[in-house]
Formats: sequence, structure tokens, C-alpha cells
Amino acid sequence: MNDRRRRFELQVLPHLDGAYRFARWLARSPDGVDDVVQEAVLRAFRGFDALRGADARAWLMTIVRNCHFTARKREQRHATEPLPEDSERWNPGTPAANTPGPESVLIARDQQQALVGLLAQLPDDYREVLVLREIEDLDYRQIAAVTGVPLGTVMSRLARARAALRKRWQAQSGPIHAVR
Repeated sequence: MNDRRRRFELQVLPHLDGAYRFARWLARSPDGVDDVVQEAVLRAFRGFDALRGADARAWLMTIVRNCHFTARKREQRHATEPLPEDSERWNPGTPAANTPGPESVLIARDQQQALVGLLAQLPDDYREVLVLREIEDLDYRQIAAVTGVPLGTVMSRLARARAALRKRWQAQSGPIHAVR
């Protein structure tokens, strides 16, 4: 194995799961997520020599974001409207559980599905910063680098995203107690 590939595997590939999660949230559906991540990893490998001391995680997330938008533009040019299939609902994860009872599992699943639905309703700019901060645990500077917007814009979008999500959650299920 050559040195370049080894360095790529050590610096970039540990962030592959996060890149996949981010792509799933951006896409709002599982269709094409694998293609976006695969294209992002290929682009990252091709451009790996340009990564000099930068944050590999934020760099990869930026590439995933760009690949997603490129794929979305391509899809819009060739848009077709598929019929919705209720039997195939997208679920970006499963609830964590410490052997809870069936009632707890159902409640957690319903809350998770509600949260996924509410996140999907947020504008792309809000959902994007919220996922990068709360799910991928990127700091504000990394989010600014990924999204290509100033740090202040990241902070205001994040505050607005949290407020919008809180408002929608409260409208759906009553007040929530502990939200940042």
C-alpha cells in the first residue's frame, strides 16, 4: 500500500460514518445517499494532496455537501415525481435502548419518527447546521468551513433552527423541557 493511500485511510476514512449520516440528513431519503458518499470519497481521495493541515472531518463533510448539491441539481434536471409508498418509510436510525419494555420502545420510536419528520420540514440551511452540530458534533468553525458561510451566520442559523424545531415540536406534542 502506498504512503498516500495509507495517510488517506488514517486521516479521512475514520469520518466515513459521519459523512454517511450527514448525507442521509441532507438527502431526506435514502435514495442516492450511497452514490453521494461514494462520489465524495472518490473526490476526497483525488484531492487528498490539497489537504494540508486542515481538519479532515470538516473537509470531508464539505465534499459530501457539495456532492449532495451536485446530485440534487442533476436530479432536478431529470425530475420525475414517484408515487409515495407508505410501506417504505425512511428511518435514519433506531432508538437506543437498554432493554426497555415494549411500550417504551414504541414511544421512543414514535418520538424519533416525529423528530425526523420535523427535521425534514426545516429549511435546508437550518437542517444542515443543526445536523452538523447536534448529530455530527462539529464545532461552529468546522460548520462554517463545511457550509461556506461566516461564523456569525452559522450561529444565527443554528439558533433559528433550534427555535423552529422547538416550536414545531411543541405544536405537535406540547412543551419540551430540555432543549439547548
